[in-house]
Amino acid sequence: MNMFGVIITGRLVQTDFIQIGETNFVCNIPDADNVNHVVVFMTGQLPFPEGMGGAVYFSWPCEQGPAWHLLGYLSNAKPSTIFKVGNLKQGENPFTTSHPFGQIENHQSHMMQIGISVESLESLSQQTPALNTAVTAVGSYQEFCSKMLDNCFNFVASFAVTQGQMTLNPTETFVPLSALQQWFINFQRRLSQNPYFWKS
Repeated sequence: MNMFGVIITGRLVQTDFIQIGETNFVCNIPDADNVNHVVVFMTGQLPFPEGMGGAVYFSWPCEQGPAWHLLGYLSNAKPSTIFKVGNLKQGENPFTTSHPFGQIENHQSHMMQIGISVESLESLSQQTPALNTAVTAVGSYQEFCSKMLDNCFNFVASFAVTQGQMTLNPTETFVPLSALQQWFINFQRRLSQNPYFWKS
């Protein structure tokens, strides 16, 4: 029974995890040179035992042997997640993460592995994943906000006139373009410091 699955963009779902120990499972992903993100999920066929979850590890071959990195975890309450793995293939010390997988034989070049170790949720909550493996929407959100600000500023600036060109109209309210420009600069600065500043 397949408890776990992996999705790589542009490929079929893989559920061929091999059990290599009482609580350890590994899936081989061939031709992984261009893989940057991995979705790991529970298939729903079998839940974790009460109080247990699965630590998710990533391995990429290197000269010293397979380099294993903790990505995060799965649990019955969090049955799927997406990880960014492209940066882990480019260097970090391969032995920075202790792992339960030992030296697995036949780890070919161009093939990555996803390992899952079933552990207590208490143990999982105390582990620290490798840096920059969580995927967030902050980058695309910031980009959208910046483009929106640029568009708004350019639109309003296209109506700018000098004081000499103004015609008095008692129904119109005028705002100096410098006030909009100052708001624009302040908003961009705050957005770069904290993309969610507007929520508070």
